[in-house]
Amino acid sequence: MKRNEHPLMTPERLDEARQLGEKLARLRMARRIRQADAATRAGLSRSTAVLLEKGDLGRTQAQILRYLEAIAPGVTLLSLLKEDDPSLQALAARESTQRVRTLSKSELERLDF
Repeated sequence: MKRNEHPLMTPERLDEARQLGEKLARLRMARRIRQADAATRAGLSRSTAVLLEKGDLGRTQAQILRYLEAIAPGVTLLSLLKEDDPSLQALAARESTQRVRTLSKSELERLDF
């Protein structure tokens, strides 16, 4: 019988579990791996992969580590939490908006409304 952990956890711990799931999802996307493929490599169902990426408290540590190994072999959990992986840094760089040049005074005035 599966136990409901939510009532036993503080809101801060629930948020940490959610953040761990988000970091797993970001690493998978940064490595450009489909969720179904990562789940298959880890020996998990896709629905379990979805729950892992949502930060579900019912998932085991072994499932989390197998999923991490399937996404990024050799990357440690600590490295994932620190976001040290080069693919995560490249994803962050792609997501950040960068201005190619500064706007001229006339362009700024045109945008000012």
